[in-house]
Amino acid sequence: MNHEKACPVLDKIFRLYSFLFARRALYRFNRLLYNLSVRGMGILNYHNDRDSGERRFLRDFLAERKAPVVLDVGANVGDYAANVMTVVPTATLFAFEPHPKTFQKLKLASERYGFKAFNLGCGDEDTKLNLYDYADNDGSVHASMYRDVIETVHGGRSVSHRVDVVKLDKFVECLGLKQIDLLKIDTEGNEMAVLKGFKNFINMRKIKAIHFEFNEMNVVSRVFLKDFYELLPDYEFYRALRDGLVPLKTYSPLTWEIFAFQNIVAVLRASNET
Repeated sequence: MNHEKACPVLDKIFRLYSFLFARRALYRFNRLLYNLSVRGMGILNYHNDRDSGERRFLRDFLAERKAPVVLDVGANVGDYAANVMTVVPTATLFAFEPHPKTFQKLKLASERYGFKAFNLGCGDEDTKLNLYDYADNDGSVHASMYRDVIETVHGGRSVSHRVDVVKLDKFVECLGLKQIDLLKIDTEGNEMAVLKGFKNFINMRKIKAIHFEFNEMNVVSRVFLKDFYELLPDYEFYRALRDGLVPLKTYSPLTWEIFAFQNIVAVLRASNET
């Protein structure tokens, strides 16, 4: 049920607005309002980690944790990992980046900030996959397991790299990890596969929070935000804003399925934390 419609007062306001403003002459005006509104909802604020809500989230979530364990999947050159280590220098952080060129920069960041870096991708099986990037800008932040991310979404010409991919369930077992405080995933559309490869840890409620991007890449991978919601039934979902997290509450396609840049945080319910 649409909860806005369940409120008679709001329903009257919506109907009045439709009557007055649902006009062809005002269509561009309404699109402007929409574009302004989604930014107020924490969407398309990708210009920096302050506007995106990432900086505030890390500070609020990690600041009081003495020695958190963090996995950074799709670490790129290490900016997120560096932010984590700046907030909590005692954190144990493992960063994963499959791109061979980008990994060289990540490795330098790991030596500077004191985290461990792996030249690996993460997915739902141990395998080798093609990683696509721009032919004329190889090593970009848009590298993806999906060719269409480069060629269709961004309109570029692609080049591919054959990369190693691991299931995190097996990998963290080899590392001897028993619990994860924060799992961050930024894999340009491959986030669902990463989570499926970490299903045992998720089912055992061993991950306290999962931070991932949701955007137009999920159109390419054919993954809805509802798919994440169903995969993580023990988690509360939030969208990051500049001054903190806002709960998404009951699933609604109108406010959830917006395929544009946003930081989503799934937090394990307190009653389920172990």
